[in-house]
Amino acid sequence: MSQVVVVTGASGGIGRAAARAFARRGARVALLARGERGLRAAANDVREAGGDALALPTDMADFSQVERAASRVEAEFGPIDVWVNDAFTSVFAPFDQIRPEEFRRVTEVTYLGYVHGTLAALARMKARDAGTIMQVGSALSYRGIPLQSAYCAAKHAIQGMHESLRCELLHEDSHVRVTMVQLPAVNTPQFSWVLSRLPRRAQPVPPIYQPEVAARAIVYAADHPRRREYWVGVSTAGTLALNAIAPGLLDRYLARTGFSSQQTDQRRSQDQPANLWKPADDAPQGHDFGAHGAFDRQARERSAQLWASRHHGALAGAGMLAGSLALWRGCSPDGPGDGRAACTARIRAHRRRGTWGPVWSAGRSRVAVRAGLGRRRRVRRSRKRRWRLRDHADRPLRMGRLLRARQPDLAQSLDHRPYGGRMPRRPGVSR
Repeated sequence: MSQVVVVTGASGGIGRAAARAFARRGARVALLARGERGLRAAANDVREAGGDALALPTDMADFSQVERAASRVEAEFGPIDVWVNDAFTSVFAPFDQIRPEEFRRVTEVTYLGYVHGTLAALARMKARDAGTIMQVGSALSYRGIPLQSAYCAAKHAIQGMHESLRCELLHEDSHVRVTMVQLPAVNTPQFSWVLSRLPRRAQPVPPIYQPEVAARAIVYAADHPRRREYWVGVSTAGTLALNAIAPGLLDRYLARTGFSSQQTDQRRSQDQPANLWKPADDAPQGHDFGAHGAFDRQARERSAQLWASRHHGALAGAGMLAGSLALWRGCSPDGPGDGRAACTARIRAHRRRGTWGPVWSAGRSRVAVRAGLGRRRRVRRSRKRRWRLRDHADRPLRMGRLLRARQPDLAQSLDHRPYGGRMPRRPGVSR
């Protein structure tokens, strides 16, 4: 039976590309968005790709409309298998230039739209104990940037909602899965229709990726929903890692670069449409915007980091294998031919003595092998520590000091003083 998928924000951008990606697998795709012109074009795309389409004009800020759309999907297509939340709107402007009602509208569409979609899907999926809910996120779910305060706040709220819901489902041992895809800057039409008060034309922060990259990540995550989230793009991974390590440093970096990197050299047109209150494609001068924006020349069609995220298990196994091989070769400076025999002989010798094994260098590795196969431990690499572990010839010196401290008379009678009253030292051995 064909998979039933609901995609919100399906009239353009990432939602449009994701709908096509699911349709290529023969899925039945329900398309939810406000703009009817874009929805009709998206439905044609789905049919051309080999899927069945159901276009439902829906304002995600209105829960009653979302609930009616979900009921109609199940009535015409059957039980919903995957629900993809992607609808959003935004405002490009400094914080103090965004009006309170605009903050409210961005929150209602972007954050509450995800909440409404999740509630509608969850009510149906929990009754069957099956289904997947996908949250399309962004690097801005963790990291706020200038000029997009309303959008960043909504994405942060979505991240918190997603984490709380996932914990609850895990507590209930539910088979309903929730996962999230954190995306980089994507070449979508939002930069042509989002309300902007910037002096120049808005653009995504490079590096820019095509919507198909995001669509592939969404489809893969829907098929593998056990992961908490997926990171797409090296910029996403770098931003989230740096924000976790040095957020203050990232604040200063974005203060210097965040304004210019989000604007082109072209002046913003005063006639640019804005979809904050009404869909841009249904305006008198509107048109179908499609999936791609105006930055095809700069956008990348592939992401090596996405491949790494999808195959992280294989990469971890390869790393462990490489580390094991390096350890094998590092057991003896003579090479891998007699490395195991050398390691075994050293371990057995020090097991009998009950001491630590030697520290030796072989290429780049310095390993201390303790008595007992397979047990390894790092040791300090100072020269004094290495020689103490390597040779216990200085043990008589320590015993002599102890004897002089506790039995000075006995030590004096045993001391022949051929070396000035000191015990002999082995050449090359440090105390």
